[in-house]
Amino acid sequence: MSDAGERPALQSLPEGIVNLADFEAHAQARMTPSAWAYLNGGAADEQVMRANRAAWDALKLWPRVLRDLSGGHTRTSLFGKTWPTPLLLAPIAYQRLAHPDGELASAYAAAAQGAGMILSAQASVPMEAVARAMRQEPTSGPLWFQLYWRDDRGFMAELLQRVEAAGFEALVLTVDAPVQGARDRERRAGFQLPDDVRAVNLGGRKKPLDVAPGQSALFDGLMPRAATWSEIDWLRERSPLPLLLKGLCHPEDAREAMRRGAAGLVVSNHGGRTLDALPSTAELLPLLREAVGPELPLLVDGGIQRGSDVLKALCLGADAVLLGRPYVHALATAGALGVAQALRLLRDEFEIAMALVGCRDVGEAGAHLLWPSRI
Repeated sequence: MSDAGERPALQSLPEGIVNLADFEAHAQARMTPSAWAYLNGGAADEQVMRANRAAWDALKLWPRVLRDLSGGHTRTSLFGKTWPTPLLLAPIAYQRLAHPDGELASAYAAAAQGAGMILSAQASVPMEAVARAMRQEPTSGPLWFQLYWRDDRGFMAELLQRVEAAGFEALVLTVDAPVQGARDRERRAGFQLPDDVRAVNLGGRKKPLDVAPGQSALFDGLMPRAATWSEIDWLRERSPLPLLLKGLCHPEDAREAMRRGAAGLVVSNHGGRTLDALPSTAELLPLLREAVGPELPLLVDGGIQRGSDVLKALCLGADAVLLGRPYVHALATAGALGVAQALRLLRDEFEIAMALVGCRDVGEAGAHLLWPSRI
């Protein structure tokens, strides 16, 4: 692993990589079967993983032609700031399972390509090193920190202070995983974290479960510790950073998040890793946009792999998209250079799709560019 103060060493890219899917076979060949099962697997029969991808494929674009697109661009605005692209790296835990440089390589790549990054609370690299890497590029995208709720408000308060001091610009609370999903592929592989990979930003020990005989470890042990809407209020009172909620599927929850002062939402089904009986994020996105109106920032993840997927997401109401597993495949393949290449390919494809559909900038994306049009 590179020293936290140094740039990761550049590796060469394998020949023949022309799109994000091309990284997958190279990544699998470079990772242990156990790590591959953890990072690439989903819950149960992995139906949601397949549904996420299939839903983007099913959407068709409806181009306009002979439009003047000179001066077009991919810039977008979130929370009063303008960013080079609507692309962010999704929070993915333990990236040193894929490559020794882990999240540090991903941060340098995101910064170099003008993309944003949401660092997982379960990152295997110190948050301060990741923040420094992003800040070294003035044209980098947003840097946010993803949280899981821990039933220890003293610990959470210290973590929030550390996140703010490091320079993160927003908080993203994952709300759809109070317990881990039943991930069959991971269990069959007997996955365990290696000794040299851990969640370095989460100190201390979790409290042991206090469950009486005959009680459920889940409902009587774990669920009383899970976050509720009152924890949303507490987080907003404790930190001045904008708070986004990640993992909402229901319009009523989206409206409640607005009432509680959430700064934005991430439409997500956890990449198919929690409950294997959920709609795709492409199906959920327009429902949640309708529920919250046009002003609240909405981001989306789940199955994004092509630049045309990015444009489709914006047409459905997203303000930005999160790239997930494909960038981990790129990380495993060639470290920082791999992730940078994946982001460059995605942005190039996005610009091509915009040009061919007659879209000058992200503000012109809308349902009128999807077939069949809803206007």
